[in-house]
Amino acid sequence: MFEKILIANRGEIALRIHRACKEMGIKTVAVHSTADADAMHVRLADESVCIGPPQAAKSYLNVPALITACELTGAEAIHPGYGFLSENASFAQIVTEHGLTFIGPTADHIRLMGDKIMAKEAMIELGVPCVPGSDGGIPDVKEAKKVAKKIGYPVLIKASSGGGGRGMKLARSEEELATAFSTARSESKAAFGDDTVYMEKYLELPRHIEIQVVADSHGNVVHLGERDCSLQRRHQKVLEEAPSPALNAKDREKIGKTVSKAIQKMGYLGVGTIEFLYENGEFYFIEMNTRLQVEHPVTEAIYNVDLVREQISIAAGNPLSFSQDQVEPYGHAIECRINAEHPATFAPSPGTINSFHAPGGLGIRMDSAIYTGYRIPPHYDSLIGKLIVHGRTRNECLMRLRRALGEMVVDGVLTTTPLFQALMSEPDFINGEYNIHWLEKWLEKQKS
Repeated sequence: MFEKILIANRGEIALRIHRACKEMGIKTVAVHSTADADAMHVRLADESVCIGPPQAAKSYLNVPALITACELTGAEAIHPGYGFLSENASFAQIVTEHGLTFIGPTADHIRLMGDKIMAKEAMIELGVPCVPGSDGGIPDVKEAKKVAKKIGYPVLIKASSGGGGRGMKLARSEEELATAFSTARSESKAAFGDDTVYMEKYLELPRHIEIQVVADSHGNVVHLGERDCSLQRRHQKVLEEAPSPALNAKDREKIGKTVSKAIQKMGYLGVGTIEFLYENGEFYFIEMNTRLQVEHPVTEAIYNVDLVREQISIAAGNPLSFSQDQVEPYGHAIECRINAEHPATFAPSPGTINSFHAPGGLGIRMDSAIYTGYRIPPHYDSLIGKLIVHGRTRNECLMRLRRALGEMVVDGVLTTTPLFQALMSEPDFINGEYNIHWLEKWLEKQKS
């Protein structure tokens, strides 16, 4: 097992990784920008290294600084968390070339799944169902029209190197296609340095269902059920729950086995998430995230496993600590992403936390790195915490969540807590009857 791990991230995920390391008897090295000198993970880590100014490009994305920090502290491995360099194949390769361990999949798998076209082709070969669409990148509008006519409107033009909704445009007719195609290519070039786009059939009312998998270097693969991430705004997840209110046991078992078989054939290593659109009883692959997910605590709650601990153990060469037969979901869990944002406009709200009180009690977990007196810097993502609630049933979980949201106090900045409090009264949400478009339509109604 590793003696010392460098945590190449910040905020709640850095603290989450630190906690797992300490429970395993592993020393931690926190890296931070000058803006994060007083961050909680920096205060708690065994050692800390300042790696640059507030700008992420000069600190958290500064690969030479991260490698140097490992050399200075004697860290043997790097845990990238999520975001930043977690899905950067070049970084994973550089870490390995320097004799260090990258706690995650191989650079080859990160590279393969980071290219949406290659990922889709690989999944088709592995027997995973995919959304009907182009066979690869589309060079021009003329070809786009041919493909759209074949699969039928509406269609989505998507960036091959994209994510988070950038480089993604909808065309409901041939008249809209040229503009959608041109805009998607321009956005993709600006955001990712690559204007390659492809096309998929647009599903009208799908759920966003993702399957959590874990694989070791000994050929063992376990799937830990699904998470429903359908409550989204601008293609960004807002709330996640497990199990999905939309799936039945037969569909759950079928997709779990399909994904496990594919992951085993790939020879994948570590944790990963296969994301699908789900409509009318059918699953359609959209992408694979080769890292820990923001919403991983939802799965941890219902399966009673520590995914970060498992990541670290697998990276050290150990087999999985459980088999498929040994894991069984219990109850229901929901996670709310608490952002320092205006609850209606979603404008960022950085500033100083005057007072902070985390909710507690049975089945309540609060993953956050904020504290009273902490100043939220304006340079990074606005996520300041995740409220995870577990109950024996979905109804008990909802009641517990309602109570926990009422207990939470974050004074000094605006947060999205009121949004979730409002959702607690919505019949569609209470009944689990929503899709990936529901939240945006609901938000529009609130404006009128």
